[in-house]
This record gives sequence, C-alpha cells and structure tokens, in this order.
Amino acid sequence: MQLFQVYSLFDMEPVKGQGCYVSDQNGQSYLDCYGGHAVISIGHSHPHFVQRISEQLEQLAFYSNSIQNPLQLQLAKLLGQQSGCKDYQLFLCNSGAEAIENALKLASFQNGKSKIVSFKQAFHGRTSAAVNITDHPKLKAPINKRFPTEFVDMNDLEAVEQAFSAGDVCALIIEGIQGIGGVHQPDVAFLQELSRLCKQYEVVFIVDEIQSGYGRSGHFFAFQQAGVEPDLITVAKGMGNGFPIGGLLIHPKFKPSYGLLGSTFGGNHLACAAGLAVLEVIRDEQLMSNAQIQGNYLMQQLKALGAFQEVRGQGLMIGLELNQAAAPLRKHLLYEEKIFTGSSSNPNVLRILPPLTISPTEIDLFVAAMERSLAALSIPILQLQKNNS
Repeated sequence: MQLFQVYSLFDMEPVKGQGCYVSDQNGQSYLDCYGGHAVISIGHSHPHFVQRISEQLEQLAFYSNSIQNPLQLQLAKLLGQQSGCKDYQLFLCNSGAEAIENALKLASFQNGKSKIVSFKQAFHGRTSAAVNITDHPKLKAPINKRFPTEFVDMNDLEAVEQAFSAGDVCALIIEGIQGIGGVHQPDVAFLQELSRLCKQYEVVFIVDEIQSGYGRSGHFFAFQQAGVEPDLITVAKGMGNGFPIGGLLIHPKFKPSYGLLGSTFGGNHLACAAGLAVLEVIRDEQLMSNAQIQGNYLMQQLKALGAFQEVRGQGLMIGLELNQAAAPLRKHLLYEEKIFTGSSSNPNVLRILPPLTISPTEIDLFVAAMERSLAALSIPILQLQKNNS
C-alpha cells in the first residue's frame, strides 16, 4: 500500500526534538520557528511532558467515556484557573476541527438556526462543517456546502450587523488572530462590538483560539485583551504540545444533556496527561510572559531589518509580509540556514510560530539568519514600511 499523496513535503526527516530544535536522520540540527503549525507550545521533548505521559502510559493509556476519568476534571480545573474562564464547562475532543464541529453543533442546538457568519481569509478546519466556514473554496467538496455561510471583512461592523438583521444567523465565528490567513488580528473595539451585537441579535459568539490560544499571544487567549466573554471557545494545537487533543470551552448558559455531544477518544487518559503537563509548564515557567517579552523583542529586530512591508502579530504569533513571494525565502531559511518557518494563504507572508520557550539567544540566531537569507536572495530594503513604526 502507498500513501495517498496530499502533502507537499520538504526533503528532510526530523527524528528527534529538544527544546526549540529538531534534528534530522543525519544529525543535522534545525531551529524550529514554526512549531509544526503552532503545536509545539512548551518545546520539543520537555522533560515534564515526557514524564507525565510516560507515567500515565505505564498505568492506563485509554478507556472510553463510559467510565470515570478524574484526569478530565483535573484538566478542566487547571485550564479554568490559568485561562481565567473558571465558570465555563469543558468538552474534550481530539483536534481543532472537531472542536469547531462541536461548537457549531452546540450553537445550532441552542437556537435552532443554521446560518453562520465567518470572516474573509478565515481558516477553521477541513472537516465537513468546519470547512464550510473556511474561506478557501478549493477545499470544499459539494457535500460540505450544506448550510448557509456568509463571509464578511474583518473589522467591518456594518457588514456584520447587516448579516444579522435578517434574524436567521445561528452563530458568528472569528479567530482570536487569523493564522493561515496571514496573521491578522481583529481590533479590540471590533471584538467588543461583535460581542454586543451577538447579544442583541441572539447570535452565538464563537471565538476560535485553536492557533492563537494557550499563551501564544501573551494572553492565555488572544480575545482577552478586548475583555469580551464568548459563548464558545475552541482550543487545540498548543493544548497538547504534539499529542492530539482539542477542546471546547462552553459558557454556563449552555446546559448539557446525556448524548448531546460525544467522542470515543476525546479526553482519553494519555491526552489528559499531555494537557495537564502543558498547563503546568506554562504556569511554572511563566511562558505567557515569555511569549510577550520575546515576541516584542523578535518583532523589533525583524522590523529593524527593513525588508518587510509589514511585521504584524502579537506575542509569538508573527506574520512577515514581503512585496514578493515568500516561498524562496522560506526554502532558503530551511535548506541553507536550517530554520523552520511557515507559510500562509497569502503567498507573500511568512508565519513565525516558535515554541513559547524561545530565548533571546535563539531569536538573535534567527534574525541573523534572516538577514543573511534576505541578502542572498537580493530582497531589497524598503524605503517605506507599512505599520512598522
């Protein structure tokens, strides 16, 4: 049997990871400034993470959600404490796309409607309902287009209210910071007005923190800088540091009933051990603060290079926009400088999503490598830079 080839793969094979580095089969070390799509939150092979999973594996790896699993409650309580969302309820699943699917299902159960308002350049997943609210038409098979979705511009409050005015909208969903769309952040005032409009029109307010959550922005959740209270919050990626886990934080106004949602593997013993380890390391090593401090330092250094039209983002979720395609720069960084970076749906944008443990030493290495790569590719210094002051 052969693999179903749907991925465009770089010609390298990581076999070991430690902290902010991975090594290939030849022993070559690479600085990881992408974290496997923002998944690696506390660094590769963190000793506490390894210990937590190893100890759990020796006891019990899995049983279904038909028995008591106190690890789930421990995870919920610790997540509530660290996120500041103590009053929310937690539903555990296995991925970001599953978290989105369950959020949409719960919203529709709540008000009996099906239309969703999403945002241009949004990405929420590839499963059936999640891909329908993702602004990438090529990803949607005919079977996916089964409920009405309206895409509006980020920060366009008038368009949102116009969409709500017909009275048929089930939910609005927005990323705390758009990731695959190119690292775009909604304005604080816009988030606040979205929350108000959702209450006014009785629309379920969903915030997708799958990529921007778990301390990556310098806040536990990126939306928290606006002081709003979403009805539903989706999480995944950095939640398990590479172990598959996702979750849905559910406002107390939603009432559970047996069988309303379900998952065979969601919240299994190993996943909970991974999730607890991540939260404990984020807390004990003050990684939210580190994300904010190192993110500010990294953005300052990148702006000083003078080669990007825009350096944007928050914390350790950063987008670098060139005035030309970014693919050659990404490949040069990987093959010549041995540094991982990420792409986006905007071909001119590189995404920088390192582990939250990154240090100034590693940032200096990255910036120096970036400067060499820009020079090697003859990418010019820009005279005027948008939003770089």
